[in-house]
Amino acid sequence: SCPPRRSPALALKALELLSESTTLLDRLHENSSRFRSGMESRGFEMPAGEHPIVPIMLHDAKLAQDMARDLFDEGIYVVGFFYPVVAKGQARIRVQLSAAHEPEHIDRAVDAFTRIGARHGVISTA
Repeated sequence: SCPPRRSPALALKALELLSESTTLLDRLHENSSRFRSGMESRGFEMPAGEHPIVPIMLHDAKLAQDMARDLFDEGIYVVGFFYPVVAKGQARIRVQLSAAHEPEHIDRAVDAFTRIGARHGVISTA
């Protein structure tokens, strides 16, 4: 079966809303910056950039899978990516932020990454 067709009116309405205010875009940038700075301060490796999709570099497929599973168990939904989706040795967890996240959501995610990252030997909490 074919996927449902999307109405061009929906796209136009979305563009209209975005052109009226930058509030959501500003909030998305704030959330991305808050998450990145929190993760950097805890010792996680991330490529430079300012994007709402933040890769946490782990370089090991099993580690990416295990950490993603453990984070899910803590209520943090992230996805582990590894070969063949990314190059060998470039395994990572992808975190996707949105304007709907509140600061406490981001802080909770950083804290969960810290606990689980320490448990898996990715970072040191000493």
